[in-house]
Amino acid sequence: MNISVIGTGYVGLVTGVCFAEVGNQVLCIDNDPEKLAQLRGGQVPIYEPGLEPLFERNIREGRLHFSDSLAQAVEFAELIFLALPTPPMEDGSADLQYVLEVAGQIAELMTAYRIIVNKSTVPVGTADRVRELMSGKTLVEFDVVSNPEFLREGMAVEDFMRPERVVVGTGSDRVRTVMERLYKPFLMSGNPVIFMDERSSEMTKYAANALLATKITFMNEVANLCERVGANVDLVRRGVGTDSRIGPRFLFAGVGYGGSCFPKDVQALHFKARQEGYEFRILEAVMAVNDAQKHRLTEKIEAFYGPNLGGKRIAVWGIAFKPNTDDIREAPSLTLFRDLLAAGASVVAFDPEAMQALRKYHPDLNIELTANPYDALQEADCLAIVTEWNEFRTPEFQRMKQLLKAPVIFDGRNIYEPFLLEEQGFYYESIGRPTVDGRMK
Repeated sequence: MNISVIGTGYVGLVTGVCFAEVGNQVLCIDNDPEKLAQLRGGQVPIYEPGLEPLFERNIREGRLHFSDSLAQAVEFAELIFLALPTPPMEDGSADLQYVLEVAGQIAELMTAYRIIVNKSTVPVGTADRVRELMSGKTLVEFDVVSNPEFLREGMAVEDFMRPERVVVGTGSDRVRTVMERLYKPFLMSGNPVIFMDERSSEMTKYAANALLATKITFMNEVANLCERVGANVDLVRRGVGTDSRIGPRFLFAGVGYGGSCFPKDVQALHFKARQEGYEFRILEAVMAVNDAQKHRLTEKIEAFYGPNLGGKRIAVWGIAFKPNTDDIREAPSLTLFRDLLAAGASVVAFDPEAMQALRKYHPDLNIELTANPYDALQEADCLAIVTEWNEFRTPEFQRMKQLLKAPVIFDGRNIYEPFLLEEQGFYYESIGRPTVDGRMK
């Protein structure tokens, strides 16, 4: 099949590469000259494990192409995927300007039947808006489909190539036949394509992300209570997660969720509810708790040193909102950086992939960056851990003690066992677990 993908961000590029990997001819469109130059030069502009070898292979084998011409994309393919940004506006609503603008341009360029497939996360009713907009600009037959993505950054290639399910919103038998054929190579193990109407498909995406964000936030509340009553959230998580009605995933306590999906999708669903006159009280609590949770490490550091951190040098491991990505959108690290700087501290940080993104998107933050995690510890008063990269999990603790001014760690992702840090002679605070002070032994 010939497929056009409009937009080459995390979703668009992974979508294009994975469709090419199963034999389709794919044309990816972007209006950023710098990004296009990278793509045409064989460079992947984002960090996503497993993407680069597929990208290189499909370029080499002539199945993956790049252009800035929307007219070329419309002429090239019957299937046109929209993978465009829908960033949050100040009121929390999703900004649909890019989706609607491109849809209108496609309508004006079409000369034959096309299927417009929305991969972007959009509010309920967007397919109807796109259909109405396009109908006002063309007499050519077309269909509009909702096909939300469920890709986890850091696992996006695996999620696309072996999806648990594919959701397709359409009322057209013609489209259903095409989409079944398109996704068949990815569902050989028997996982389903779930067909539904467009509005239910759009709601499914928001409901899934909002429910996962709620699960994370609930466990963070449990963790905060564990600290007050002397319980251990790790043990609580195991006891709760083995209940088959609940499951073990998304129960890890920490300093809040971030990224490109959960924050904006929760906000957008909450806005849509308000727009419809419904008070979605659970989502109001989720947003409030998550915002507060991002300050937990600051609160712990200030409780230890006092609210004035002037003269303190704080080392931070982790900038990305989660491991295996360079994405820093809504990352808890940004909240920590701003808190520490406002309290008078100096901050030195390391992240395996996200340091360039910090410099690019937040040049206002006066953060010193280092070439490796140990350099960040040199003469630092303490270490704060914000992202659970694997390379942080088994460090050289004695080397850390030698580099730090004092053996003090504030762990926002619970990546170490407290008893181990106690044996190593560290003062160690984590989230929802008893504090240990190995220095007192």
